[in-house]
Amino acid sequence: MKRIKGIGILALIACLGAPLAAQTPMSAAEFEAYVTGRTLTFGLDGMAYGIEEFHPGRRTTWAFIGEECRVGRWFDRDEQICFTYDDAPEQEHCWIFWQGEEGLNARFMGDGAPTELYEVQRSTRPLICPGPEVGV
Repeated sequence: MKRIKGIGILALIACLGAPLAAQTPMSAAEFEAYVTGRTLTFGLDGMAYGIEEFHPGRRTTWAFIGEECRVGRWFDRDEQICFTYDDAPEQEHCWIFWQGEEGLNARFMGDGAPTELYEVQRSTRPLICPGPEVGV
């Protein structure tokens, strides 16, 4: 009976460890191959969070849902993918990305509350960026 319990506990530990193993960070080359030429919509807690278009040459265009676009670039630092944007070039936003069952996942590596985003939609259509104060 003790042997069966031991096997059950080992199986439980293996199952609990599986999600961690699945979160192997993407390399910069893997990330670049996955995102370049695509526009990804990211979600947070069941809601759309933002959209990023990934251009060749590690350039990007990002917009929080309902806000203006920001032009930037990304670069790798160890296992992290970091972003800077033209409106605040001194601020780096670093993430760890990994391939999940339904697309890309990301964990913010900065200060503050932990943030994990997940891919909601992937497209080859460009991000539409209306300018500031557009309208009548």
